[in-house]
Amino acid sequence: MIWRRLLVRSDTSVVRLHQILQVAFAWQDMHLHRFEIRGREYGVNQDGGVVFDTDAHKALIGQLELGRLERFTYEYDFGDLWVHDLRIEAALPLDPKRVYPVCIGGRRAAPPEDCGGPHAFMATRLTFTVVGESRSRHELDDLVDEVDDEQWGILRHYHPDRFDRRAINRRLAALAAPSQERL
Repeated sequence: MIWRRLLVRSDTSVVRLHQILQVAFAWQDMHLHRFEIRGREYGVNQDGGVVFDTDAHKALIGQLELGRLERFTYEYDFGDLWVHDLRIEAALPLDPKRVYPVCIGGRRAAPPEDCGGPHAFMATRLTFTVVGESRSRHELDDLVDEVDDEQWGILRHYHPDRFDRRAINRRLAALAAPSQERL
């Protein structure tokens, strides 16, 4: 399982939460997305995309009154269909010495952007695990049927068990840098 544990302020908007998740998973925000919270969809209206009734800029996490361990979903890349199960684990007092958002835990590398969705990712990850990262492209072609250039790029640079919390927190700190204002 791939997961991240994040501390975010209760005055974080749903739009900002999307940005935080993009950073936590090292994605590039190249695709449409939406949250489904208690049967309502939240997102940002874009030409050619889904239209949302609720303004995600004004929807704040703390105002959604989600209960402890209540689940909601975040869907990213409607073509690849990445559906993330999110939940509020606890409401904690703010620590004035801490910069928010912050990643306090996680496991495994996130799926690379545009890797084909959960099924393609798992097949590629399995191939990578079987083949190993020290193989050359020629050796890989001999061992695995039809590895295209995109898959080869994923296999060459993806380290499935690597999780770098410090790198995520550097990127999150840069996201928070504009005086922690909300969008």
